[in-house]
Amino acid sequence: MNEEIVIITHTAKESMDLSVKHLEKELLNIRAGKANPVMLNAVMVEYYGTPTPLNQVANVNTPDGRTLSIQPWEKALLPEIEKGILQADLGFNPMNNGESLIINIPPLTEERRKELVKLVKAEVENTKIAVRNARKDANNEIKKTDSSEDLQKNAEIDIQELTNQYINKVDKILNVKENEILTL
Repeated sequence: MNEEIVIITHTAKESMDLSVKHLEKELLNIRAGKANPVMLNAVMVEYYGTPTPLNQVANVNTPDGRTLSIQPWEKALLPEIEKGILQADLGFNPMNNGESLIINIPPLTEERRKELVKLVKAEVENTKIAVRNARKDANNEIKKTDSSEDLQKNAEIDIQELTNQYINKVDKILNVKENEILTL
């Protein structure tokens, strides 16, 4: 196979890989009813005039499956952390005990679970579109090469097989997350 086509194929694979990694990262933010420190990744805290991620000013732990505990490194930050959580609009109501913040994660209603599954499916669809766009870009680049028609056709077949692999991978991720959300 021509070196130019190998580079195009490799670039398409990297692009598809990045799309799947982005999906996995986005799905971490969609809670499945269990407390997880990742749920607070979007929280920014005003720290000496600078918006700072929560995990850089406090320890976030899960003492049990329904509770998040936030222990700031400086007690004076408790009100700022509380404000950051409320501003992040995650639907959490932190309780301040003077030492730390406690967030009780309410169980998900059936309706909310269905909404979350729709959200997951939308993310999955966006990822599939990104994978298909990587395929389209690669095929366009292959057509621009001065390789023989047979080499181009074989490369397009390889790109399609790669696309199928990534679409299957995305579908498996969807099934796992959907089960995680719908399982009580």
